[in-house]
Amino acid sequence: MKIALISMEVVPGRPDQNAAAMREKIAEAKAAHAEIAVFPALSLSGLFLGGVWKHSAFLRDCASYAEEIAAAAQDITVVFGNAAKEEGACAGVSRTLMEARNGVLREVARRPLHGAGTSFDPLFYTAADRNFILAADATPFPHCFGARTLAETARKKHMPIFYINTLGLQDKGKTVYAFSGSAQVFNAAGERVLISPAYAEGLTIIDSTQLSPAAARPAEAAIAPIHRTIRYAVQKFLARIHMECVVIGISGGIDSAVAAALYVDAIGADKVLLVNMPSKFNSATTKDLAAQLAESLGCRHMIVPIEESVAYTAEQLTGIPIMGKPAAEGEHLTISSFVRENMQARDRSGRVLSAVAAAWGAGFTCNANKAESTVGYATLYGDQAGFLSALADLWKYQIYDLARYLNETVYGREVIPQGIIDIVPSAELSDAQNVDEGKGDPIRYPYHDYLFRAFVEENRIPEDILAHYADGDLEDDIGCGKGVIASFFSTTKDFIDDLERWWNLYTGMAVAKRIQAPPLISVTGRAYGADHPESQIGPYETISYRALKEKLLRK
Repeated sequence: MKIALISMEVVPGRPDQNAAAMREKIAEAKAAHAEIAVFPALSLSGLFLGGVWKHSAFLRDCASYAEEIAAAAQDITVVFGNAAKEEGACAGVSRTLMEARNGVLREVARRPLHGAGTSFDPLFYTAADRNFILAADATPFPHCFGARTLAETARKKHMPIFYINTLGLQDKGKTVYAFSGSAQVFNAAGERVLISPAYAEGLTIIDSTQLSPAAARPAEAAIAPIHRTIRYAVQKFLARIHMECVVIGISGGIDSAVAAALYVDAIGADKVLLVNMPSKFNSATTKDLAAQLAESLGCRHMIVPIEESVAYTAEQLTGIPIMGKPAAEGEHLTISSFVRENMQARDRSGRVLSAVAAAWGAGFTCNANKAESTVGYATLYGDQAGFLSALADLWKYQIYDLARYLNETVYGREVIPQGIIDIVPSAELSDAQNVDEGKGDPIRYPYHDYLFRAFVEENRIPEDILAHYADGDLEDDIGCGKGVIASFFSTTKDFIDDLERWWNLYTGMAVAKRIQAPPLISVTGRAYGADHPESQIGPYETISYRALKEKLLRK
């Protein structure tokens, strides 16, 4: 029996468009002499629809379009996913799996939608007269139903599995998810027979009687699927908001360099404009590296110095008196060095990049990484601004991995200069961040990347971290390199002060900043936004933490 597994982009909230695309795919499957065509779960409705799930009229339309699919299923069996309203006291929405043939439509599986969470198991279906399992999924990267689980299910059931996942881009407001559209087949022994390319539309036709195991797939870098996901998400997101061109501020640092190389890879060098915005604190080293990056990528680029405008703003604000009854006589503002640092970041984004983007008919990007977002190491309305934050679910070590992957595999040449990879990460907003003197960000990434990851993705709290520190196995527990902690902290007090500093920021001011941050692409399943619900309640120390802290400091 020939089975067509159909990788089809599902447009969330548009059952009319999805039904039209499904009818075309059914015709293609019939032309390929397939006897069964299998679509993903929720192939008519999509998964992430916000409040649309509460609209009875939408669910009625989904049911009507399902009847159209049944009418198109002439001389072929079509299995597809839809949504249906639950009746009774616990009324809600369920995802259903439907089978259609020659105008007859019947439900073969049903499961509650549970508020359209980020992941769930596929709907499995085995007809009484068949010795194989059909599995329809709608789960985004990286939660898509894994090969190991599919293989185990096939072995346990002693039946082949034919699996298809949704293709496309969907979002839960701020958090954007990519669905790979991958088709996979495993024989009854749990051996993988095939896997289709991720993020590609098409039909995978396979004979259920010819299920020899496929050759092992070549090993690839761990960053490779993340690169594919971000690249696809960027392309689809830009298409969805009808934006063709982007403006990227480049500093000569690693984050903006990776963002630039990624966007050029995704949409082409002719649609990217790079802007370097040096102040008096930017070194000749980073200005030269920014120029090398623009040249190697073949992009349009501009140099827009900001020192004069920042100095003018500071002079203007300190020179204008503050008036009003509460004001003291001769009261003026004072611009501290810290405030001036933030003024530079806001001048770059709020003045230069926003104006350049508007003039060029584009949007400008946010280049933040996850470590910075975790502790709020970014300026509101400054470097945290932008229409999309493509790298915001990547830790700093992953940014470096992606830089090397872009050079070695995607471009096959050094588009990101090695000097950018080697230089100390620095915002270059003051003399205290002079890269030529080895001075950089306050975040010590070889340790803090892993500490912050433990906070965010493993739900660790200071009590957990301090307990492992006391036991001497913290590096093994959070995954950072051996000896890193001792190299950064000479005393227990130094370690605890650092832990509390970042925890207080993570649960304090950084929350307010994250709430106002741009949309971001989820690649971990624990991205800020929908994956990581937050409240501005501030930090809290547990009883056990306070007791352990006191004990360690007494030593």
